[in-house]
Amino acid sequence: MTQARRTTRTSRTPGPARPAHIVVVGGGCAGLAAAHRLQRTLRRPLGRGDVRITVVSPEPYMTYPPFLPEAAAGSLSPRHVVVPLRRVLARCRFLPGEVTAVDTAARTLSVRNAAGEEAGGEPLRLDYDELVLAPGSPTRPPDLPGLDRHALGLRTVREAIGLRNHVLEQLDIAASTRDSAVRDAALTFLFVGGGHAGVGALAELEDMGRFACRYYPTIRPDEQRWILVEPSDRILSEASERMSQDTLHELRGRNIDVRLRTRLESCADRTAVLSDGTRHPTRTLVWTADARPSPLLAACGLPLDETGRVRCTPALRVEDTEHVWAAGDAAAVPDLTAPDGTPCAPLAQHALRQGRRLADNLAAALRGRPPADYRHRAAGAVAALGLHQGVARLHGARLTGTPAWLAHRVHHLGRLPTANRKARLLAEWTLAGLFKREIVSLGSLEHPRAEFELAAGGGSPPETP
Repeated sequence: MTQARRTTRTSRTPGPARPAHIVVVGGGCAGLAAAHRLQRTLRRPLGRGDVRITVVSPEPYMTYPPFLPEAAAGSLSPRHVVVPLRRVLARCRFLPGEVTAVDTAARTLSVRNAAGEEAGGEPLRLDYDELVLAPGSPTRPPDLPGLDRHALGLRTVREAIGLRNHVLEQLDIAASTRDSAVRDAALTFLFVGGGHAGVGALAELEDMGRFACRYYPTIRPDEQRWILVEPSDRILSEASERMSQDTLHELRGRNIDVRLRTRLESCADRTAVLSDGTRHPTRTLVWTADARPSPLLAACGLPLDETGRVRCTPALRVEDTEHVWAAGDAAAVPDLTAPDGTPCAPLAQHALRQGRRLADNLAAALRGRPPADYRHRAAGAVAALGLHQGVARLHGARLTGTPAWLAHRVHHLGRLPTANRKARLLAEWTLAGLFKREIVSLGSLEHPRAEFELAAGGGSPPETP
């Protein structure tokens, strides 16, 4: 057997002599919650040998999505919205890489990692006894003219840092140019997607941009144009109708141009063309729509629903597939609290709770006990719309402004994994309340070798989106 083709094998029927091998695919909210709960729950004897847990994820950390908009606006340090997997999952084996194929009949999966690619070998092969699928939902934008060259995303910490730097750079450009066309384009910020990510990012960055104008004497806050484009008839479709209307009212009250039933048709030549016939020259286009389930699910031959998510039972087992479980954005889990049994919305609060319930059910199955159904009735919804601004609906009560903003922070602080991260975040919030917001662009972080390459004659610096 060559070094490039390494194989980890386990017994198909776990017994006293062979430990059961659980493989968790994905290190996001659901994957981390499941693995963390498993390593704690399975400390107690199973009566059939020990259990080994392997976590496969492209990144060595979990990003908590609800705090990404605040990280992009500089209200939070980016390092405090991530959880290091190796540290938190100390009793699990962490394998950096991407799962490319799953054979549910043979109970094997293939993993592509950097070491295998550099060696030019075949993917790493793993055998499993129980498989947990939580690969998340990467952004998959459509093929629109100019989108690949000019648009920015907001799914990772890298993108949050890049977006913050980009917005501040546009203010620098607007303050230093005499060309009115360039100035107008630099001060026009267009976001596509009215979900929690798009609404939160736009509101946080608009608040940051308005605050930054005190350091740019030549730019008035009302010169900035912030546009939100949403194809459906309302924003925050995952929340209630009342929550959606409250948020829409707050955004429009801040002169944010919210366009419902509108689509982006092109952004070639730095000009956004919308389906309502309007054209908006802009240097900033942020794409937060069309987050779809991982393409891995379709390659596995698993039962999928019309959205591409894997069909699951309320106990988080994959339908008609033994020894395979799923949770998070990739799983279509029936919402037992909804009258029509529609799948749970792809939100972080569901992902974390589903991950923990999945771990308890998997441990129960290994012990020969019946699993329990996932059931969660939300008390309401919260949304931060900038510093000391927000909208919330909790137990039927409507909150706005600072109370809603505090409710958002308390709610998500309680759900952020690990006490370590909670303590760090709470300390940062306390210190931030004593000082003004930091307004500084660190664009060099995105291209750390650019200056050295120029000095060494290696070429021109990379183009700014």
